[in-house]
Amino acid sequence: MLIVWLTLSGLIIWTEIIYHVSGFGWKPGNLLFTICVAMTWAAVETMIVMIAKRKAKKVFFLIFVWWSILWTAAQITYLHIFKQTLLWEAVFRGGQDALTNYWREALTGIFQVSPFLLLIIAPGVVIGVMLRKKKLKLPKMNSLKFMRCLVAFVVCLFACIINMAVGKAKEANYYEDYKDFIEPLYVAEDLGVHPLLQRDTALSVGRLFENLGFQGKKNPGQGPSGQLSQAGVPSPTPGVKVTIPQQTANPGTEDGQQGDGEGNVENTPEPEVFIPSPHVFALDQEALLSMADNKKQSWLAEYILNEHPTMTNAYTGLFEGYNVIFLTAEGFSTYAVREDITPTLYHLIHTGFVFNNYYVPLWQTSTSDGEYVNNTGLIPDGQFSMRKSADNVMPYVLAGFYNRSGIQSRAYHNNTLSYYDRHRTHPNLGYLFKACNLGDLDEKQYGQYVFQMEGAKRWPASDYEMMVSTMPEYVNDERFFVYYMTVSGHMNYNFRGNSMSAKNKDAVKDLPLSENGQAYIACHVELDKALEYMLQQLKEAGQLEKTLIVMSADHYPYAMTTEEYEELAGKSLAYGKDVFRNSLIMWNVAFEENPIVIDKPCCSVDLLPTILNLLGMEYDSRMYAGKDIFSDHEGMVIFNDRSFVTDGVIYNRKTKETIWLKDEQGNYIVPEDQQEAYLKEKQQDVKDRYQFSAYILEENYYADVEAARISE
Repeated sequence: MLIVWLTLSGLIIWTEIIYHVSGFGWKPGNLLFTICVAMTWAAVETMIVMIAKRKAKKVFFLIFVWWSILWTAAQITYLHIFKQTLLWEAVFRGGQDALTNYWREALTGIFQVSPFLLLIIAPGVVIGVMLRKKKLKLPKMNSLKFMRCLVAFVVCLFACIINMAVGKAKEANYYEDYKDFIEPLYVAEDLGVHPLLQRDTALSVGRLFENLGFQGKKNPGQGPSGQLSQAGVPSPTPGVKVTIPQQTANPGTEDGQQGDGEGNVENTPEPEVFIPSPHVFALDQEALLSMADNKKQSWLAEYILNEHPTMTNAYTGLFEGYNVIFLTAEGFSTYAVREDITPTLYHLIHTGFVFNNYYVPLWQTSTSDGEYVNNTGLIPDGQFSMRKSADNVMPYVLAGFYNRSGIQSRAYHNNTLSYYDRHRTHPNLGYLFKACNLGDLDEKQYGQYVFQMEGAKRWPASDYEMMVSTMPEYVNDERFFVYYMTVSGHMNYNFRGNSMSAKNKDAVKDLPLSENGQAYIACHVELDKALEYMLQQLKEAGQLEKTLIVMSADHYPYAMTTEEYEELAGKSLAYGKDVFRNSLIMWNVAFEENPIVIDKPCCSVDLLPTILNLLGMEYDSRMYAGKDIFSDHEGMVIFNDRSFVTDGVIYNRKTKETIWLKDEQGNYIVPEDQQEAYLKEKQQDVKDRYQFSAYILEENYYADVEAARISE
């Protein structure tokens, strides 16, 4: 019994060590907890082997051995490719997608981590040989030995509980990460793959029972903070520097008021005449509260009714009546842009609206979550939030506003129609969605949603060719709203497996970068060509002046190592959350000569409410986790692990690093005697926004809001 228990314990500990070193280097984790979990698991497995009859003993034993090996090997490979942990939701929701669309990346990833995989597999081979040669004997059922094993299980389990209790008392991150499963990657890094598996399994089973109608009592959290600012803790003034273009102060007006280039506008009413009003719907508060049939819905009702809305401002309705082309750019980064190589990208980023502190966080489902954030203004809840939303009422996305105005919203993607279930999710958002490949869908049912383009089967396909094929469908319409999900910037970044990198190799051949860096810029040359063609077609159709162009990334190029990404950037990205800094395109030709510069911290979750404000849409700002960038709300960037950046602080929840920011005079933006209270306030605000986003999705809560709206 002892030999089997120690063998299984040692195997789990070995796989945990290899996983940790392969993914996180020699950074220390909570090794004691990992060992306790390993010995607890091994005790249970040993008891099962002991109880089993004859040949079943060997079967169970080998299953336990190879389950740990294969699961850890899969985690190593997945982490290397996607920089995230592999959870059950990804296995069941994304398994087929990964096999059919990411097989190239998977093969490359397996090859790159093959030394670690061999180290993982080696003990399994040794154990198999020992078992075959009868050097390792499996225990027979013996009451005394079984009781000893049971005692070992209880002792190890108790040690795990004590370890967690100590973490709770010390307010250690690993306790909160494990309990709330905020960032599964941190659970894997601090505690290990097997603790990650048991927590993920427990939550998955809980969700299954909840979906079946067996809802237990769940703690909905501490509740909304009720106010955005605690007494005595001022919110710093957002750092927005505005230069009104000389051509027009508001291109959405008919008279085109002239500016003097110094921030003053001729024939403009005095500022005191402008009376801000809240961006809210008229809601029947009692009805909203009464419709709540569980704690989550009660929390949401109270949060919405207590939340301070954003107000109308000088930018409200700036582009009222305009067309919009909105792009989510696959794997895009600021560092793909070179004035001489990608001139259109460079021009669009550095004119129009220029955002100096824009971030694109990396979420658990990378591209799909990036699309979800850009389209909904909500923070993803775990994995595959976009897929989950396909069964919900989603009236407050941009497509919904355009559709209710009688304007058909269109969406295009130069990959398969079925990938990430976009054939379900995007129509649910209000789009007439088309892709260049059918995927595994029935042609009779979905063939009409495939557009023809040159090189549709190449990987990745061309963004430029997508524009050529799709723009004729709408560019001559009187009004349009179009959304694009690009793919030319997809990993891997080399000249062998990336068709767009190979196509544009000559454009980057003289850059003093490695193949990885050159290939990354080369595939974004194709995006640059697409944008150049788009501007040309808009101009020829007479639509350029009345079209707002918006482009944000889905995520930074996480397929690159830190060293490769810093080579591309030409600088260290170790400060704060610099790795997630990016560029936002928000552009109209009227602001070409005199761009508006925004220093306020902002991120992709702010996009939707910002666009709605610019378009002058009647919307409720309380329906989003993001905020209108041009509002007087303090800027806040929220990351997947609940770290954040505000006007006053950069807070890294993982490391507890807190960087207090200073103004131009060298003074702290948040006075030192108020910093502790300010930090706690912002931590609560972040928790509230996470909770709000999760519950909106889980409870299909926009349906309740719609039911509580008062017709005006």
